[in-house]
Amino acid sequence: MPFPRLSGMHPVAAAVPRLTSLAERPALRRLATAFERAGHELALVGGPVRDALLDRPVTDLDLTTDARPDTIAEIVRPLASAQWDTGRAFGTVAARIAGEAVEITTYRRDTYVPSSRKPTVEFGDSLDGDLRRRDFTVNAIAVRLPSLAIVDPTNGIEAALAKRLTTPSPAVESFDEDPLRMLRAARFTAQLGFTLDEEGVEAMRALAQRIEVVSQERIRDELAKLLAADPARPGLELLVATGLADRVLPELPALRLEVDAQHRHKDVYEHSLTVLEQAVELEHERFPGTPPDLVLRLAALLHDIGKPATRRFEPGGQVSFHHHDVVGAKLARKRLRALRFANEQIEQVATLIELHQRFFGYGDAAWTDSAVRRYVRDAGDLLPRLHILVRADVTTRNARKVRRLAQSYDDLERRIAELDAQERLDAIRPDLDGEAIMRELGLRPGPEVGRAYRFLLELRLDEGPLGEVEATSRLRRWWDEQGEDTARDANR
Repeated sequence: MPFPRLSGMHPVAAAVPRLTSLAERPALRRLATAFERAGHELALVGGPVRDALLDRPVTDLDLTTDARPDTIAEIVRPLASAQWDTGRAFGTVAARIAGEAVEITTYRRDTYVPSSRKPTVEFGDSLDGDLRRRDFTVNAIAVRLPSLAIVDPTNGIEAALAKRLTTPSPAVESFDEDPLRMLRAARFTAQLGFTLDEEGVEAMRALAQRIEVVSQERIRDELAKLLAADPARPGLELLVATGLADRVLPELPALRLEVDAQHRHKDVYEHSLTVLEQAVELEHERFPGTPPDLVLRLAALLHDIGKPATRRFEPGGQVSFHHHDVVGAKLARKRLRALRFANEQIEQVATLIELHQRFFGYGDAAWTDSAVRRYVRDAGDLLPRLHILVRADVTTRNARKVRRLAQSYDDLERRIAELDAQERLDAIRPDLDGEAIMRELGLRPGPEVGRAYRFLLELRLDEGPLGEVEATSRLRRWWDEQGEDTARDANR
């Protein structure tokens, strides 16, 4: 049907100029002309149509056509500065045209095998049929090019305007065919601010175990996209409520510790979601315009996952979680490795979790400059993220306590800045390097040189820069105190 040109402020009418502007992009205009001349259909589909309808930024250009992959490649080749055929087995040809990346996919009919989420691809012949096989009705809307006629066989526009997430086919069939769609449902509730309909929620509960046929890499990618949403909480809550989190991120629902009247402690699950929200707010405040920080958001979400394993009931009704930071770092490493996150990301998240408790108590007992230096040294490049995580970890409703902790951390950041200006704290080195140590002590390379280096580094952290003369004197004095036997053994 023609795209409705309604009067007033109706959202569909408001989307007409956005879609028109989108279709006028050079890449799409050239593609529309080329496919029309070749006698083939072409339509914008899914994400770009949905986002234009919702007045969201259009970041992807996805198109669909009746042309088969070889024909798509032939039509696109004269227009493209680059072309990729990595998805051709699934009917997709990707290219860069007029500076924009586009993906063009042949109409498809997918048949799924219950033991796998990889479909057996069958090419279809109609746009209507292609749309009916998609994950959600809001992604099953297409706009033909160049005519701008809209095709919406599953009432996706109605669902979009109602902010409702529904499936084109019965949800239990859709999720059973492709279990990854359950994770996508959680992601879209967060990204779009939609609510999954009750049929979809019940299907997720019934089919949660089917997620086990999905690769860890695909699960990781969906979780990362979910955490990039602002806010991520609705999607995470849906995963927990349906039992899907028990299969993909069991440490999260495990935070729902029983709270009783006798033993007093925070609701750790709700606290963790709040810390994530506050970390995202501070991330935007301190680093405006930057992409979502996945490492920070993972650390915020998982920072207390060591608490269930370390909970102890103390006299007087108190509850303790001693060393939950260390235990949590180990658990985070294990889970993130299972999800195939990059090693660097895993170590960064684990380090933030391990360090997030160190600050608390700073206001009760003033840190020495040495303690401040060690805090900075141990955080390294993660220090800006650690600042955010520690501040976000304050969720108490006690306004006086909130002010006191904020003032204490303000003071710590001030001292770090002062020391950094004085000593370039981000590049701390002993006053003598390994070559100088060997020369002064007459050593050959070996473990004793490392011991001497660590001695000088501790001096630097405790006392700041000493200068070469004083460092040499202190080194010799230390070495003499090690005893003649140590020196003799080192040079055998």
